Amino acid sequence: MTPNGLIQEKSPYLRQHAHNPVNWQPWSDAAFDRARAENKPVFLSIGYATCHWCHVMEKESFEDLEAAGHLNNTFVCVKVDREERPDIDAVYMAACQLLTGSGGWPLSIFMSPDKRPFYAATYLPKTSRFGAPGIIDLCRQVHRWWTEQRHQVDTAAAEVLRHLDTAFVYTPAAETEAFSEDAVLDRALQDLIQNYDAEWGGFEPAPKFPTPHRLRFLLRMHHRGAAPGALDMATHTLTAMRLGGIWDHVGHGFHRYATDSRWLVPHFEKMLYDQALMATVYMEAYQITQDPLMGRTAREIFDYVLGEMTAPEGGFYSAQDADSEGEEGKFYVWAHAAFREAVTAQDDVPWDRIFNIRPDGNYHAERGGTRTDKNIPHLTTPLSGWADALGMTPETLDHRWASTRLSLLRRRSQRPPPLRDHKILTDWNGMMIAALANGARVFQEPAYAMAARKAAAFVLTHLRDETGALYHRFCDGHRAVPAQATDYAWMVQGLLWLYQATYDLSYAETAVSLQEALLENYWDDIDGGMFSVPDKNTDLPVRPKELHDGAVPSANSVSLENMLLLGSLTGNPLWNDRAHRLVRAFGGTVSSHPAAFTSFLCGLDLAQGKGEAVIITGAAETPQLQRLVSELGRVYAPHRVAQIKTPANAGRLARFAAHTRQLETDTNAPKVHLCRGGACTGTADGPDALMPPRQR
Repeated sequence: MTPNGLIQEKSPYLRQHAHNPVNWQPWSDAAFDRARAENKPVFLSIGYATCHWCHVMEKESFEDLEAAGHLNNTFVCVKVDREERPDIDAVYMAACQLLTGSGGWPLSIFMSPDKRPFYAATYLPKTSRFGAPGIIDLCRQVHRWWTEQRHQVDTAAAEVLRHLDTAFVYTPAAETEAFSEDAVLDRALQDLIQNYDAEWGGFEPAPKFPTPHRLRFLLRMHHRGAAPGALDMATHTLTAMRLGGIWDHVGHGFHRYATDSRWLVPHFEKMLYDQALMATVYMEAYQITQDPLMGRTAREIFDYVLGEMTAPEGGFYSAQDADSEGEEGKFYVWAHAAFREAVTAQDDVPWDRIFNIRPDGNYHAERGGTRTDKNIPHLTTPLSGWADALGMTPETLDHRWASTRLSLLRRRSQRPPPLRDHKILTDWNGMMIAALANGARVFQEPAYAMAARKAAAFVLTHLRDETGALYHRFCDGHRAVPAQATDYAWMVQGLLWLYQATYDLSYAETAVSLQEALLENYWDDIDGGMFSVPDKNTDLPVRPKELHDGAVPSANSVSLENMLLLGSLTGNPLWNDRAHRLVRAFGGTVSSHPAAFTSFLCGLDLAQGKGEAVIITGAAETPQLQRLVSELGRVYAPHRVAQIKTPANAGRLARFAAHTRQLETDTNAPKVHLCRGGACTGTADGPDALMPPRQR
């Protein structure tokens, strides 16, 4: 079939649709100019490469000649990869929620050539059924609206745009009222307690998303010492997810979300951001509890990412598909006989019973509720709970499973694999750099630091131009799409934690320059906070600004934490002042529904904790100093950053953090200095000084 206007695009998602009979165009001035010239409305379809329902809609409608004919006759059709242009997705998802009360992908928007939406939906079948409109009927209806009731369409579009203008407006903290951080944090905690699923963990009925930022918030509340049960809620949820089918027990890594309440049946796509954020919260839980399952899960996530999601040059790929061979989950599920055959060498251990593999299948199909004959490996009891019954130690059973898992993995690798979305995104790479850098600290694992360094070098080389400006996407040798606020925010966070893992000051210096660029080009001088895109002359009808925690925390939430960390590292009060302005800009909105902004609240908790810098002085090569450095990663200390001052870096560090100039460097015996707000008040020479303040 003759390719359409997407054939020159680099996005794997757009290229998936390049041979549809729908005459797709990429988002561009040319597409909207054509709509104006032909006096047609625009059909905007937004999705992503690893989206199951996007594949379903493509097969039902976009590959169908009849449906494609109606679309081409009625509209100029525009395709957008939501991961490549999250700003477009944010604006039109807000429109969909205004018009329908819900959202999701694929996102279907009908709008005028001047980009004003007048109708919105998500998945649309080819033909109407069960009261839901089909794409063909909608094409006919929109054609009538456009040709016979144009005034009403224009009026509706103007009304949507008027409301859309307010979708990214937030209520500041009232200047005349005290903004009570304690009250806001406590209300968020109470909301999570009220919505907590005490049986299976998590905070919603089905479908259930991992939402690691909520779990990180609970760990922060536990650390504050005034939240009984917060740690139990977090670790129970983390354990339930690790045992459930949302975890890939054979290949490792987390699927995107569970369609049921007990984490058994996932939507099978694997997203890079989930791996990064989940590894982070598992490591933090491990620091607090020393539970081996928490630490092992984080390490196995890294095994998956480094083995399956890493480009040879060092950047990290975006995702793996839910579907293979036209069927969701086919790569990941097992028939009982195939599972037994793959583990036959270990048949004295009942692996099928342990992982709930049944002859008649262990889950129901999403549609119709009929039981399948396939199985999703999952545990109802941790492996350690089987050891006594099998007459072996937990260590022996773990060793046996490691061998058996490899046998299953080899068998599974013979199946046609799901598509891997090989585009490299700056913000998602920043998340994984931060996670790996933390892994290097927590586990004292140099390979994680090396992988984080390599990825940072890739981004700073291939996704930054000669002026220092970042880009959002790299694919097939080409960078594109000017960076959005999330790209700067997450790369700053990745570099700050890479500095904490390596004490290479160049990472901290680059983080400062990127944070300065973010404030210069994205800051809202009128209302405060960061816009998603830098230019007031954006190609969107409104300029988005985001705060809500979706699958990924917002740029404003991440920037709040980044600026507070920079304040502790540099001792420069200007960073804390700007962080305070950010809190004031969103304070009213956050106060009204704090549980929706738990990532922002982690920053608020950091602001309340005042931030502590630990500066170790001494000779870098001494065993005593290295022991102190290793101790830094062992403990959970979310309000603390660390630096090392040696004779070799003293001058450069003083330029970065002026308060370090006064600290003497004794090359014979390393010292630990505790600093707040650019003032260092205490000195010690042992690891006890590295315990968080509540534990000293």
